[in-house]
Amino acid sequence: MQHTPVCDDCVVTFLCSREPDEAVIIDLDELRAVRMLSEAGLVPRLRHSAR
Repeated sequence: MQHTPVCDDCVVTFLCSREPDEAVIIDLDELRAVRMLSEAGLVPRLRHSAR
């Protein structure tokens, strides 16, 4: 599905489109906020999960 509209709002696409030296740091509070937004349906749910 790469390079299709389904990838436009994907967190992986966002992370992979960053500059090589540009760090992405998500702290615990931000992770909780993203989970809450996702559970409320306000942001797309994460499509990947830990095994």
